[in-house]
Amino acid sequence: CRGLEVFYPEVGDVSCMVVPSCNSYRQKITLWPPPTVKFPKASESATYILIMVDPDAPSRSSPQARFWRHWLVTNIKGADLKKGEIKGQELSAYQPPTPPPLSGFHRYQFSVYQQEGKAISLLPEESAGRGFWEMDKFLSRFQLITPEASTQFMTENYKD
Repeated sequence: CRGLEVFYPEVGDVSCMVVPSCNSYRQKITLWPPPTVKFPKASESATYILIMVDPDAPSRSSPQARFWRHWLVTNIKGADLKKGEIKGQELSAYQPPTPPPLSGFHRYQFSVYQQEGKAISLLPEESAGRGFWEMDKFLSRFQLITPEASTQFMTENYKD
């Protein structure tokens, strides 16, 4: 967990935690709108990319569809990111955490990269689906080496 805060309604900041099963949080998180994502140390004059993935799709023991892309936003102004306002070009609309039944815990990872003026886009084959995303090739294509900030949380299907 490196400097990124992720807030959902009712439960608050889920950075580096397991979403509790009490109060039906594990079910509610599948219905809530996008979380508030804040990077307090963002440079106000910089532009950023936000990536949210599930590296455990369809299950942690058998992650063949790893790096399921849950959210991808480019052109986020640093001043907005500092305040938790994710305004930018949404290349993949937000998809809430929805771990399948009996698949165990899933990690939902958030990373923020400095965009540095590059135009970022998905290839047609990347746009065709969210699963099996070769995130490493995407990052390499745009010379996005190290995230400026990152965090993750874990949850499992609310019926498990």
